[in-house]
Order: sequence, then C-alpha cells, then structure tokens
Amino acid sequence: MAREDIQHACAGRRRQRLWWAFWSPLVVLGLMLGVWQWERAAEKCDHLTRLETAPHQMAPRDRPPEGARVTLSGEYLADQTLFLDNRTLDGRLGVAVLTPLRGDDGRLWLVQRGFLATGTTRDTPSVTTPGGPVTLEGDWQSAGDGGPLFGPNREGRRLQQIDLAAWSLDFAHDGWLHLASGPGHLDSWWTPSVMPPARHLGYAVQWWGLALAALAVMLIGGRRLGRDRDEPAVSLHLDSLPSKETRQ
Repeated sequence: MAREDIQHACAGRRRQRLWWAFWSPLVVLGLMLGVWQWERAAEKCDHLTRLETAPHQMAPRDRPPEGARVTLSGEYLADQTLFLDNRTLDGRLGVAVLTPLRGDDGRLWLVQRGFLATGTTRDTPSVTTPGGPVTLEGDWQSAGDGGPLFGPNREGRRLQQIDLAAWSLDFAHDGWLHLASGPGHLDSWWTPSVMPPARHLGYAVQWWGLALAALAVMLIGGRRLGRDRDEPAVSLHLDSLPSKETRQ
C-alpha cells in the first residue's frame, strides 16, 4: 500500500503545481496591468496640466509647445490647399481644410481651418480662401505618428492623415495650427484626443479586482487539491482493512 500512497501523493503534487503555475502568472499580470493604468492616469494628468498652462505665443521662432495658443500674421497660399478626408461633424460627412500660410517674416505654417461638409461625393471640394493679409489665432499640435495607412496617403487633393510631406514646402515647424478664430475659419471639429485620467483609474481598479479574484481562486483551488491529494491515501487504507464478516 505504501507504493500506491506514493503514487497518489506524486500525482496530487503534480496537479497542484500545474494549478499554481496556471494561476500565478494571471495574478501577476493583473497586478502589473493595474499599475500600468495607474501610471497612465498620472501621465494624462500631467499632459492635461501642460495643455491648460500652455503659453500664448506670437509667430514663435522655436517650435511651440503642445497646445500653445499661437497668433500668426501673413497670407494664405490658396493654391496649396489640401483636404483631410473622412471627417464628421454633427452627423455630417466632409473634410478638414488644410491651407499653408506664409507669415510676415516669410516662414511657412500649415493651418487646419476647420470642417467643410461634402457629403458622399468624391469630387474635389471647393472652398473660399481669403486673400491679402490675415491675422489668425489657434491651437498648436505637434506632428506625431498618424497611425497605419491602408494605401497611399494622398489621393488627388485629399489626404488620409495630415503629413507635411504632402506639400513640397519648407514649413517653419513640424506641426500645424488648428484655427480657432480669424479669416478663413470654418466650423471647428478638432479637440485633443486625450482619454480622461479617471478612465485609466477605472481600468486600474478593474485589473486589480481581476487579480484579486484570480488570487482567491488560486488559493481556494490549491487548498482543495491539497486535501484531495491526501484523501485517496486515507480511503485506500480504509478499503484495505478486513471487513467485519471477514474477521468473523
């Protein structure tokens, strides 16, 4: 019987080890993802603070900080206008109008002037651009990764995403101005794409809750496997005892 006891004990230990090996990484993963979301919430708070405290600059020589309110004076280059495709505003389908501006000092800036409704037509949009000197004010956005592209970025005068390389121009800075007021301003549609910190905190709590639930399952299941590992040996000993009829 000792041999059978050892076999049952070894099999029980293997099941228990597999149980710990399966659940332990899930607990650790949940804790790590919760910490990551907590850190993301702190980063978003810092980013929103920087946006709220961004300075107001007049045709800056250095690249403006993200979210800065910038004032420019110059003339639009109407013939260089391109259109950011597939924008929506209040249920309407259209484009965002992108027109370069030559500043009074000769430097070039890209201005995102706002939303222009086009409907489903694929014809080249038509937009009126003010001529002569203009003074504009808007919010600065630095160029970044525009995400994946499925096909060429430019099709005619339409762009899938804003990319300064679509113009054969030497812009003053790597970024563009989202026009808030001034000649040529259309309906504003753009807002900074920032997930609220509270949502990241909610995700962190969810991940930690899942980690706690996984830990509870791991401990309860491991304890039951430990009991099951010992019970067969006891039952085998009881079965091996002679019955009352046999002893008589």
